[in-house]
Amino acid sequence: MTDTAVKANLLGMTKPQLEEFFESIGEKRFRAGQVMQWIHHFGAVDFDAMTNVGKALREKLKAVAEIRPPEIVSQDISSDGTRKWVVRVASGSCVETVYIPQGGRGTLCVSSQAGCALDCSFCSTGKQGFNSDLTSAEIIGQVWIANQSFGTVPGKIDRAITNVVMMGMGEPLLNFDNVVTAMSIMMEDLGYGISKRKVTLSTSGVVPMIDKLAEVTDVSLALSLHAPNDELRNKLVPINKKYPLEMLLDSCYRYITRLGKERVLTVEYTLLANVNDQPEHAEQLIALLKDFPCKINLIPFNPFPHSGYERPSNNAIRRFQDMLHKGGFNVTVRTTRGDDIDAACGQLVGQVMDRTRRSERYIAVRQLATEAEPATSAANRN
Repeated sequence: MTDTAVKANLLGMTKPQLEEFFESIGEKRFRAGQVMQWIHHFGAVDFDAMTNVGKALREKLKAVAEIRPPEIVSQDISSDGTRKWVVRVASGSCVETVYIPQGGRGTLCVSSQAGCALDCSFCSTGKQGFNSDLTSAEIIGQVWIANQSFGTVPGKIDRAITNVVMMGMGEPLLNFDNVVTAMSIMMEDLGYGISKRKVTLSTSGVVPMIDKLAEVTDVSLALSLHAPNDELRNKLVPINKKYPLEMLLDSCYRYITRLGKERVLTVEYTLLANVNDQPEHAEQLIALLKDFPCKINLIPFNPFPHSGYERPSNNAIRRFQDMLHKGGFNVTVRTTRGDDIDAACGQLVGQVMDRTRRSERYIAVRQLATEAEPATSAANRN
């Protein structure tokens, strides 16, 4: 085992974890706050930069610890100001992180896994298969990288990153401990000082872990719903077969009611042309969410190769939105951002070393379908 392999990566530790680490090496607990501030406020990766830490301790830290963010493979900037980073994680796979500026707000979309095991039918990430969970350092490292790119200090009011959403690659609740640790650092004053209202975890519906989440944090919750009935959701979001809508919404309700009256669930609903965007779907959604404390975020489908789905027309999107408004819901339509750099919602793919071989099967099936299309068209003409 190399020297690097046995070193503790301090980047992914919360303040209590850092306090335990310093005690374990015979040092005072207060050192945790000093070092945490150097890492997250000033972007230090070199212990020698920590001027209020004695030389003897700096030398000790060099021997047993490191500050190692993920490797940046590339950074792209969209014409609308959206930024996308591709970073390589320890498993060898690459994941993607997206920064979306809008008005006075800057939202960072963070990945939690290399690939995704859930295989939602309309999401390009799921078609890459699954490789690995990210460590807490690899998750918070995405925030560290983005923050460094703007040269900002989290303590300043004008910082670029005001919101973080766990909506990138992966299902956050299937990497529970590392995600909770990283979110704690995001909200810690010595970390990034982001309000619990502005850190949002998005889930496709891992019911037992929603209940577990309520026991350890009070971040905002978003539900990737995408269908108003079990039959359709079983096709679009396969985990629904295990945790159907009634069970799922009950768990979301338990979580939200623990947060207080002013907090609501964000319901994410990707609109797919002629699949879930019809008036009857809007009516079913109104009935499903009646009296549920939520706001609805409609996401027009962002195409990716061989998806088999299309984006609805603007008229269909407006019609769906208007019906929900009339049903009494707060509804927004997410503006497509960063699609010129493949950074739009549902387009994140990274470079996943797929252990499930799902990506191979998906490509093979789509190729067979493409090859069959000319023959089918010819038969129809005849």
